[in-house]
Amino acid sequence: MPTALIILAAGQGTRMNSDLPKVLHRVAGAPLLVHAMKSGAALAPDHIVVVTGHGADAVAAAARDHDPDVIVVHQDEQNGTAHAVDQARAALDGFGGDVIVLYGDTPFIRPETLEAMAAARAAHDVVILGFQAADPARYGRLILSGETLERIVEYKDATEAQRAITICNSGVVMADAATLFSLIGAVGNDNAAGEYYLTDIVGLARARGLSATAVICDEAETMGVNTRADLAGAEAAFQARARAGALEDGVTLIAPDTVFFAHDTVLGRDAVIEPNVFFGPDVTVESGATIRAFSHLEGCHVSRGAVVGPFARLRPGAELAEDVRVGNFVEIKNAILDAGAKVNHLTYIGDADIGAGANIGAGTVTCNYDGVSKHRTVIGARAFIGSDTMLVAPVTVGADAMTASGSVITSDVPAEALAVGRARQVNKDGLARRMFEMLKSAKAKQRKEY
Repeated sequence: MPTALIILAAGQGTRMNSDLPKVLHRVAGAPLLVHAMKSGAALAPDHIVVVTGHGADAVAAAARDHDPDVIVVHQDEQNGTAHAVDQARAALDGFGGDVIVLYGDTPFIRPETLEAMAAARAAHDVVILGFQAADPARYGRLILSGETLERIVEYKDATEAQRAITICNSGVVMADAATLFSLIGAVGNDNAAGEYYLTDIVGLARARGLSATAVICDEAETMGVNTRADLAGAEAAFQARARAGALEDGVTLIAPDTVFFAHDTVLGRDAVIEPNVFFGPDVTVESGATIRAFSHLEGCHVSRGAVVGPFARLRPGAELAEDVRVGNFVEIKNAILDAGAKVNHLTYIGDADIGAGANIGAGTVTCNYDGVSKHRTVIGARAFIGSDTMLVAPVTVGADAMTASGSVITSDVPAEALAVGRARQVNKDGLARRMFEMLKSAKAKQRKEY
């Protein structure tokens, strides 16, 4: 059955106390909206429609950055959830499949739950996602009769008996497109808030003789984000799930609670992650690699057998081949390190190609930026770069070549050559003692003046 996804992302999020639209606040490095889009992708939707409101341009940009094919529609006035869904009517005109409605601030609904809703849709006209609430609070209540969902009552409109019900509404709805929009067209705003509730479609469906049911999920999946505290809770929930998943997949986390994942972190089996490691977006660590303590990785790829850290930083474009060594206080950016290359300490490698087996000494810097443009450094296989070498790009050091420690390399170095780029040392006998005496005398004189 063809499927379309509608994501409601129009809320202001005033309780966030932020200029940023609520759905653009990030969990695990990605906007809440992107988490919702990724969740809905489990159903392989033919169309994704995002309904914007507050901060529409920024929300639309984030949606399109994740999926260029997304359809964006705007809700000028926030008159309730049914009104928001109705904004997608024109975008889905003529669509003959099922539509599922998700929320941009509810990021954790599992693919298995959406698949269960799709299975229930095969037997029912309308499917609602509900959850058993530990504290029902002000959630809407599901009025069930066996498997049949009779209607949903909002807390404001519920009787005391209905408020005692603990099966609550998540707001997620699935129905055939024609049925959904027909029911929405009949929704009124005769309620305590004067809004058009999407939840009213259940009662309308039943009045028309249509069937409705509920799929019940774990309450944690329906976690919404309305405050900064909620956002922190969502981050904690994501990290707990990611850590458990990594351990289940055969990754060694020495101190799991100290490792932080991004929404798209990929770790191979038998990778070892030491304490206090942070993964930003777009990181892949292959099987058997080791990331040592206090390292920060983003936008990079680490191959089998490579060892990174401790206290290393891999920035976007860092590509480490098999058995590469990147040690403490080393930063790699937009650079390719071929198999067996070593950059063990106190070094910056940016915009560079490092050949297989090359050894980069401590304190080496690829001087890649001239104040306007970036330039590339190329170091050949098995080259030895002496400690404290400044490589002023663009520059090439050939295979099996060597630079002397303390050199500033401004010209290409042929293969197998030794490059020395430093001033000749001159020793001035007794000058150090005389200099110290002069400086001490000047300092004593200055103190007397004060």
